[in-house]
Amino acid sequence: MEEKLIARLESAVARLESLSTGFGSRGLPAFDDDTAAASSSDPSILAFDDLISQYLGRVSSAAEEIGGQVLEVTNVLQEAFNVQKELLIKAKQTQKPDPAGLPEFLKPLNEVMVKANALTEGRRSEFFNHLKSATDSLSALAWIAFTGKDCGMSMPIAHVEESWQMAEFYNNKVLVEYKSKDPNHVEWAKAIKELYLPGLRDYVKSHYPLGPVWSATGKPAAAPPKAPTPGAPAPPPPPPASLFSSESSQASSSRPKEGMAAVFQEISSGKPVTSGLRKVTADMKTKNRADRSGVVSAGEKGRSNSPSFSKAGPPKLELQVGRKWVVENQIGKKQLVIDDCDSKQSVYVYGCKESVLQIQGKVNNITIDKCTKMGVVFTDVVAAFEIVNCNGVEVQCQGSAPTISVDNTTGCQLYLSKESLGTSITTAKSSEINVLVPGAEPDGDWGEHSLPQQFVHTFKDGHFETTPVSHSGG
Repeated sequence: MEEKLIARLESAVARLESLSTGFGSRGLPAFDDDTAAASSSDPSILAFDDLISQYLGRVSSAAEEIGGQVLEVTNVLQEAFNVQKELLIKAKQTQKPDPAGLPEFLKPLNEVMVKANALTEGRRSEFFNHLKSATDSLSALAWIAFTGKDCGMSMPIAHVEESWQMAEFYNNKVLVEYKSKDPNHVEWAKAIKELYLPGLRDYVKSHYPLGPVWSATGKPAAAPPKAPTPGAPAPPPPPPASLFSSESSQASSSRPKEGMAAVFQEISSGKPVTSGLRKVTADMKTKNRADRSGVVSAGEKGRSNSPSFSKAGPPKLELQVGRKWVVENQIGKKQLVIDDCDSKQSVYVYGCKESVLQIQGKVNNITIDKCTKMGVVFTDVVAAFEIVNCNGVEVQCQGSAPTISVDNTTGCQLYLSKESLGTSITTAKSSEINVLVPGAEPDGDWGEHSLPQQFVHTFKDGHFETTPVSHSGG
């Protein structure tokens, strides 16, 4: 037993020594030998090593089998946990910072989170749900920012649980999509959940239920950067917003105005704002120009009524690599049809507006992303129908769909057939969701049901009970 403990301590010391050489690159000071030795024998640090090796190691093993973007985001996930370990060690040697100095202390962790968020930006990839699951889960590591009951965030244990709930929406999508396709993806999704529940939650519960432990006699925390002196060169642009940053000390009224606010500010200043404008002479007026008249030609009328193209890119409706139908940037097209499809193909609709798409045949899954006033009529899906980041969408299912999910969407009408009444509908961060179902009689009226978007939480018998607010259309 003693030999096993000694080997474990030696392994921890070796890991700390290897990590200490890289602390300076992330703004964390290298620890001396006494600090490294004390940290290696600290029960909370040893327990965090066990958390990384037991739970995070399982996630990494599954990611290595998958590769690609899943492995990339998993490496960032591992980097974030390593940085949190470094911060826990540093906290034990540092006095508790004030609210202004806490963001500076947590800056290394925030930088890793910004790196993870960057992986989800741009065009949606094949592994979008993996990326969102891992990235959203990292907010659980912000438990280390808890400084007391008045700090504006939940207790550390509750914060970890609440943060995972945000990530679980996308993690469940991975489980559903790959349940019968690839066990490595299923293993990855299960492992990343266990990393937080019970992994990180139980760790925080055992060692830091009231937040990080600071040293009463340690070094003072690093102060935030001072404002530049007059005449100094301008600082670089600020990084993306921090998850831990406190409210800016600079009042909004003292900030330079941008956009239309700058225009109104200049007008109200009383300065001669029209002095720089170009004067319009008589020959420049439309009524005096020979090349312009009030008659609109047939050609001009035709161009004005034609649908405009999206600024995001050219319109697309094509089958890529024989597996994925891509419908992008279609504006004002009411006759879009996909009729040559099979159950192994997927359909991805992105950036369309005021258009109607018909999908005639069974496909594996359908995703509608960032569309406005879009109509979709489909027959059958094998896995799921997803609506993400949309506004004003109407969807009609003529066959069956085991799962329909609506995420971050305002205004959605779902028309279900009799074959699809058993579907599971999942909503998150969405409003104005109505589901219409056929009546009992063949010629009967459709029944409209509003899905709840507000809930009531009441504390009874030691726990909260959640019930949806009733809707008149339900």
